[in-house]
Amino acid sequence: MQCGFSDSLICRPSSVEWIQGRKRVDNGARYSEDMHVIAGRFKGVALEAAKAGTRPTTDRTKEAIFSRLDAWGVLRDARILDLYAGTGALGIEAMSRGGQELVSVESAAPMTAAIAKTLTSLKRHSAWSNDMRAVAVRGKAERYVERYSGSAFDVVFIDPPYAVSTEDCEELLGNMVGAHMLDPDALIVLERSARSEQPVPPEGWQISERRVYGETAVYYIESLPSQQGDE
Repeated sequence: MQCGFSDSLICRPSSVEWIQGRKRVDNGARYSEDMHVIAGRFKGVALEAAKAGTRPTTDRTKEAIFSRLDAWGVLRDARILDLYAGTGALGIEAMSRGGQELVSVESAAPMTAAIAKTLTSLKRHSAWSNDMRAVAVRGKAERYVERYSGSAFDVVFIDPPYAVSTEDCEELLGNMVGAHMLDPDALIVLERSARSEQPVPPEGWQISERRVYGETAVYYIESLPSQQGDE
């Protein structure tokens, strides 16, 4: 199954009420003025906050991640995949900082609808250009990878619930490599609990850097030098 891009994002309108200073839609998702794009062409655009039970990336961790990505210059014109997207904050931040195309994959219907709504706002922004593409896909990350047959990605964010085992993360990484989803020079950013075991990258790939921010460990995974530039 080819997973492409679409300019039309289906998002059913919901009734809105105010609860303790936050807007709440009837599907259980919440809005918060504290969640927004940090920097770039879409700086300040509001994001929908996580519903109860989700674990969004903290601003401290997000700023640290993007400080590195900006320094490495990997986001310009990049094709970005955001798995277990949650609020979509990582992928949308990457688009703001130079990304060209984005696929956000999230299994929860309310959050997928929230991402779609944010992407619709971006497409109405003056900084949006006609050659940019972004889509929210409802589905499990594992299934998306298993069925993928499109073009390779340059930057991949993987932020699974901490309940997802290290072995499952390793299997997902291996399936991505096996499905040729990754450009030879691609960068994978994997978030895990700092108390989880360190994942073993697929053959031909390495953890080039590991950083810990509170309870979160961030792994930067790249292909080995001998693999980079190969077809």
